Amino acid sequence: MKKLRVGIVGLGKISGIYLDNLTKVFNDVVELVGVVDLIEARVKEVCETYHVQAYADAAALLADESIDLVLNLTTPQSHYSLCKQVLEAGKHVYVEKPLSLTVEQASELVDLAAKKNLMLGGAPDTFLGAGIQTCRKLIDDGWIGKPIGASAFMMNHGHESWHPDPEFYYKNGGGPLFDMGPYYITALVNLLGPVDSVSGYAQKSFETRTITSEPKKGQTIDVEVATHITGNLHFESGAVATLVTSFDVWYHSMPNMEIYGTEGSLRVPDPNTFGGPVLFCRKGTKEWKEIPLLYGYAENSRGFGVADIACALADKKKNRASGELTRHVVAVMSSLLVSAQEKRQVAIGYSCSRPEAR
Repeated sequence: MKKLRVGIVGLGKISGIYLDNLTKVFNDVVELVGVVDLIEARVKEVCETYHVQAYADAAALLADESIDLVLNLTTPQSHYSLCKQVLEAGKHVYVEKPLSLTVEQASELVDLAAKKNLMLGGAPDTFLGAGIQTCRKLIDDGWIGKPIGASAFMMNHGHESWHPDPEFYYKNGGGPLFDMGPYYITALVNLLGPVDSVSGYAQKSFETRTITSEPKKGQTIDVEVATHITGNLHFESGAVATLVTSFDVWYHSMPNMEIYGTEGSLRVPDPNTFGGPVLFCRKGTKEWKEIPLLYGYAENSRGFGVADIACALADKKKNRASGELTRHVVAVMSSLLVSAQEKRQVAIGYSCSRPEAR
């Protein structure tokens, strides 16, 4: 098959793993052509390391007719505008999470991609990894019976202790729900199907945060978003999940994710990873047993979603980390915040199909 020629816009912290994987792990279906970033030193280092082309700006990359797909690794505030430019330029696009900051923006991108017969995809692609795909097969094969409930916890004390430039995590489009929620909600949709309604509570526990990481140690961030969100998700299948995302918790002992069924329970690995462990407990017993991973890609395989687009194009199929899926996740997150603000249950306006299993 013809390799998918990819250009990257944005060379922040997350770009390193994409660069490595696209050039070493998925290079049988993907060819990295060139990169763009506002910081010239980053561009120079990447071009020297990976022997790729430097573009003066995003417009120059989009003007290159040899580029098939643009990987959008800009900050969330720029996701929608750049994705729209890419689609209007006639190129496929894959974007880091979230797809956009609003459901309306996400829907516009989905509709534009469909109109132009282009692939739109977005992170996370961690649900394609060995861990969650093993859980998917166990659920589909009936190991836990009919799924009836789930719990998911993403709790820490924020990114200002380790990230070199953490301010955007506390601005519109950030916060624990929009930053980390996509991993958990995407995994739940992959395992249980789409969500039809939510109810939530949210609070901003601290008005400011002090950066303790370099190089901005000591600087203060004004917090603009909710930093502790608790919600209930009702799925079209009838299952109900509890989701907690927080940047306000110092320590906790809750599992990342568990799925509960009529015949047993399943402990799902961290949705921010590709591997395991996967633990299963059958009804009538009290011991969790580790299940061997049934698929490959247990290591950090970010870029899998881009490779999946390459294969989907070749096979004339729908990509798994699709625009419809990522729009649905944005709709769930946005609806949780609406529910918290208006103190009511909120229906999800945009559904999606459950992604095809590997």
